[in-house]
Amino acid sequence: MKTLNANFKLILGVIVMLMMVLTSCNPNESVDMPEVPEGASGNSQIDFGSNIQRDFMGRIVDQSSIPLDNVNITIGNKTAITDNNGMFVINDVSVKERLGFITAQKPGYLKGMRSVVPTTGTNMINIMLVAETLVSTVASGISSEVTLSNGAKVSFDGAFKDENGNAYSGNVDVYMYHLETSNPAIEAIMPGNLQAENANGEERVLVSYGMLNVELKGASGEKLNIADGSVAQIELPINPAQNGVAPATIPLWHFDEVSGVWMEDGEATLVGGKYQGEVSHFSWWNWDAPFPAVILCINAVDANNNPLANLDIKLIESNAVNGRTAFTNGDGNICGFVPINEAFTLKAFDPCGVEVFSSNIGSFSADTNYSLVLPSVTATVISGTLVNCANTNVTNGYASIIYGNQLASVPVTNGDFTLSVIQCAALTSFSLEGVDYDTFQETDTISYDFGSADVGNIIACNAVSEYITLQVDNDPVDYFLSNITADSWSSTSVSIGGQNDIGESILISGSATTLGTHPDNGSSYIGIELNSLNIDHGVPNTLASTITNFGTVGQYIDITITGSYTDNNGVVKSLSAAIHVLRDN
Repeated sequence: MKTLNANFKLILGVIVMLMMVLTSCNPNESVDMPEVPEGASGNSQIDFGSNIQRDFMGRIVDQSSIPLDNVNITIGNKTAITDNNGMFVINDVSVKERLGFITAQKPGYLKGMRSVVPTTGTNMINIMLVAETLVSTVASGISSEVTLSNGAKVSFDGAFKDENGNAYSGNVDVYMYHLETSNPAIEAIMPGNLQAENANGEERVLVSYGMLNVELKGASGEKLNIADGSVAQIELPINPAQNGVAPATIPLWHFDEVSGVWMEDGEATLVGGKYQGEVSHFSWWNWDAPFPAVILCINAVDANNNPLANLDIKLIESNAVNGRTAFTNGDGNICGFVPINEAFTLKAFDPCGVEVFSSNIGSFSADTNYSLVLPSVTATVISGTLVNCANTNVTNGYASIIYGNQLASVPVTNGDFTLSVIQCAALTSFSLEGVDYDTFQETDTISYDFGSADVGNIIACNAVSEYITLQVDNDPVDYFLSNITADSWSSTSVSIGGQNDIGESILISGSATTLGTHPDNGSSYIGIELNSLNIDHGVPNTLASTITNFGTVGQYIDITITGSYTDNNGVVKSLSAAIHVLRDN
């Protein structure tokens, strides 16, 4: 779906706050891994609860928000691979009640790792992968320093080992990445979800002062680490906004790649605007202040109690440099860890980035379900059906909506999909795309107007660049895929034709070419010629056409037609048509 890739480049890779959803957009079924033993949690002593089954869907992007394909995704005992839109889906996977751990790996990038508190419905996951950057090459047996441009530094004593624990001699490539707290994508990049375990085995949630990733490789690309009995000194500059509030000493934490949580491991001291500490191995390291944690679940609805899916929520703690950002799932829910007895400012934004809600909430002394009602907005539910080239419902795929600054995706259920959005005041049209995993086919990007919440059928068949669909009442949808013509001989007329699979021809004409909705009345005209419709043209109808695209020659014309007509037997019938054709004249 090349158009989706281009559009998504313009959309900021979604940052994760409390929870996100994974669905594996793997063209194949997700692969079962060997069962993980019950209660397995790496080195952590935290009780993550019982095993539960949950569904996940997600997108993997690079630092320019370009989707990444062929990324290996693992969650629980199942795996998947992202498609060319960076999407993946993994359904019915065993996770813990308080922890779902997702990893994303692709050669040339740092390993992406996300931890979430799983909810019912489809959990949406978005991860931004960071490209590996070779910063310096040092020699074993010699003390050396490697420094980034912002002042982050690592000092080595020269002793290294390979993955088998054997002493290594030779050149060492040093890859470093400093994730600063001012980075707006910090929560899309960072491992975990700031859930942690302190030195006493107690569960905590962290407030970060910065993170550092260091990877060491030998001359043949083999993984290396600091030799047993040796340490390296690391220095990390703090964000200037944290001057005056940063403590003199702070715990060090490393990320445990088995349990999916941060583990307390040493201490750092603030010296001259930098935290300095010693570490005995390399992975992700974090300078964080720990706080007792509770789970906060937010359920967002509009004034009519309709769930607000894909709602952009920001939760800002006191003394925080940046708020924590996430999007609600299809049921309007999101869950995650927050510091106990802490007050927050909760803000919500529409897909165009306009703030639509702000309120102070908290503090919370126990796990809490918080009901968020946004009285000033109304959810618009976009529904439709994704079909394949054979005109049958897609059973393994997804649909995506592109609207404002947002790209949201949902898996289809026997072809059907629903996407909930808040409509921006100044943006009346949206675009849809769909993917069929079983056939490796996808749709074009199709524009629609909010005047019709049911878009009907969209066709995942990239060999089909043009189509006309038509449905009467609840009859099967009729597809016109061949001999399509689209002509506009003047600025106020259009004529579109095509044939279906049994050779029946349709001709649709209209007296409007401007964007917007045009009823069939004295000022505009809609004509549909198809023998099987049996239209009585002497009786007024309620048909209206909505034009969302009317390109020049070689570009697309997108029109939907909805309403009712009376046939020659006096029976009133409903009609809906979708037109996605290339203009010929």
